[in-house]
Amino acid sequence: MEQYYIQLFSPHGLIRFKDPEIGRDKDTGGQVKYVLELLEHLSLHPKVRKVDLFTRRIVDKRVASSYEKEIEVVNDKARIIRMTCGGNTYRPKESLWDHLDEFIDKTIRFIDEEADFPDVVHGHYADGNYLASQVSEIFGIPFLATGHSLGRNKRDLLLQEGLSLEKINEKFNMDRRIEVEEQVLKAADLFIVSTQYIVDSQYALYENVGSAKFQVIPPGVNSEVFYPFYRLERPSFKMSIEQEQAMYRVNSDIERFLFNPLKPLILSIGRADKRKNFETIIQSYGQDKELQAMANLAIFAGVRKDIAIMPEDEKDLLTNLLLLLDKYDLYGKMAIPKKNDPKLDVPEIYRIAARKKGVFVNATPGENFGLTIVEAAACGLPVIASPTGGPKEILEQSENGLLVDVDDPAAISDAIKKIIADQGAWENYSTNGILAADQRYSWKAFADKYVHVLDDLFKQRNKAPVKSTGNTSYGKKLAQAELFIISDLDGTLVEGNDSEGLKELKQWISRSKGKVIFGIASGRNRYITEQAFARYDLPTPDILICSAGSEIYYTNKFFPDKGWDSHIDYQWKRDELQAALAEFPGMRLQEEAAQWRFKLSYYVDDSFNEDSMANLYKFLDDKKLRARVLLTENRYLDLLPFRASKGSAVRYLSYKWKIPLDRFITAGNSGNDEDMLKGKANGIVVANYSPELETLRKHKLIYFTKNALAKGVLEGVQHHIAAHPELSEAMG
Repeated sequence: MEQYYIQLFSPHGLIRFKDPEIGRDKDTGGQVKYVLELLEHLSLHPKVRKVDLFTRRIVDKRVASSYEKEIEVVNDKARIIRMTCGGNTYRPKESLWDHLDEFIDKTIRFIDEEADFPDVVHGHYADGNYLASQVSEIFGIPFLATGHSLGRNKRDLLLQEGLSLEKINEKFNMDRRIEVEEQVLKAADLFIVSTQYIVDSQYALYENVGSAKFQVIPPGVNSEVFYPFYRLERPSFKMSIEQEQAMYRVNSDIERFLFNPLKPLILSIGRADKRKNFETIIQSYGQDKELQAMANLAIFAGVRKDIAIMPEDEKDLLTNLLLLLDKYDLYGKMAIPKKNDPKLDVPEIYRIAARKKGVFVNATPGENFGLTIVEAAACGLPVIASPTGGPKEILEQSENGLLVDVDDPAAISDAIKKIIADQGAWENYSTNGILAADQRYSWKAFADKYVHVLDDLFKQRNKAPVKSTGNTSYGKKLAQAELFIISDLDGTLVEGNDSEGLKELKQWISRSKGKVIFGIASGRNRYITEQAFARYDLPTPDILICSAGSEIYYTNKFFPDKGWDSHIDYQWKRDELQAALAEFPGMRLQEEAAQWRFKLSYYVDDSFNEDSMANLYKFLDDKKLRARVLLTENRYLDLLPFRASKGSAVRYLSYKWKIPLDRFITAGNSGNDEDMLKGKANGIVVANYSPELETLRKHKLIYFTKNALAKGVLEGVQHHIAAHPELSEAMG
């Protein structure tokens, strides 16, 4: 029986399994609950051997210390893995985008340390999907995606609220999010969606929707937590102490607001978000005196301690709710408790409302799914919801309530009265909801269908390549290799028409397949490097370090290392450099084709000398601009990020793939290779070297060969393997 190791990615939010803080803020809503339930219930499936949820590690006095723990064990098959990225403090999800490549690098290191590769990755939300897509590409494994909410739809809603495109992009990083969502539509093997509505109304807004394959699998409820209200009356039923305390606590929290707590209870629950439409619910109740006589109202709008110090949007909403309570004089009729524990309190809230023969109102228009509707149904509480979106699909299939225009206060109050006043209708809706939750919306049913989808995906994979970008598994090869060989190209492997020894080197690398990673480190940019492959019969590269260390790619398909880009981007101010150097004498910009994101290239005059170079360094220092300056043949001058060099790239590869530097062999022939040759790696200087490398003879890890070019590189490789017993043993 095939058993799967699944990795889930949800980097934002405060995620912990024990006592999750659902509703604490806008980033800890339904998605967090979804991934935690998914984690647990996939782990219970017999065909899943392990499931890990990757999220962000947070060390911040403003939040609990439980978010600092790097590995949280949920059960013998499930864990939460926390990665540090973008510092330690808690950040809203919109500010994480620039730090996600750091998250990927650390995930690769974690996978390598565990020596266990996932069978499938599943991203959640745009940021999690970005992470999963990169891991999928690196390790050549299937990629599932779940959007939860989509950028184009959110942008349209924010425009309707009066925000400008500029403000939306500034606050929510929306352009970048939408760009990633478009890319994911092409990259993912399958999208898991909760309702068909999400596909028809939201993904339809995307240009690449035709490239995507969708599978509707509605999330479920935990039947051990969300069970019918009448179970308490059964003689055989026993509540835990924690449940008894939760029921007492919730009862007390609600009833302390009410003059007559025995009346039916109208309930709404969700995070403090304007789209939850709590204000309209209060208006519907406040404007209908008959409804006030029939029932009480309880609104659970997230978790709050001090409204004055909450984020502005949440503060505004909660203030409005309290003002509406005052406006309609609902004291003694309306409860608005300050907190609720999602694991223990929320189920009891639903059951209390059901025992009082009340009704649940979900007034969010066009919601993607409506998990609270299913939770209420499982507890036996009839529902009123919007006739659009996921709620429409749930209620039409479950027949557990009424669909009304949730922007119309009178329509809401009329529907509530219709259910409360008709005991027969109430019983019918209650019974139907309980049955639907058990048969259609259970996490066991979700996990069964999910694993069935994986089975089909792997059957197709055995017949044809999966859709994952590039269909590569270079990550596994890199992580499992015994030896990395990184060689300069021009003057080291080849020189003009001279490629002596190249054929023999290529044959040796081919014989060492699976154990040796071969890389080229060149001053050439990507496209000129590609021309070398057309001209010379070079060994197929696993790694390419181009533009003097400012670019790293994998395989001859040139998959970029985005983590390296993020690393060297630190304090790189290309536009400011270019503007400042317009004043510096003796230099002129090279053609557009020579310019790259991380390389600013100039021609220098014949008079450019050592003094000119010293003046340039002083000029940059005075302007507080940091850059690495490379002068070649006293004619070409390149400015790179100060973190970029061939040597830095080698050290980064060692860190990322967790390969010790003493398992690296580097080869070069000129001063541009010096920082790659020095250090803890094993260096090779070929016989046709430039005089400036003579000073390296004193380094015991650097070998000067008798042969030139590729023949010398092979000589040096064989020398280092013979000289180091651990390398000889690893290479067999």
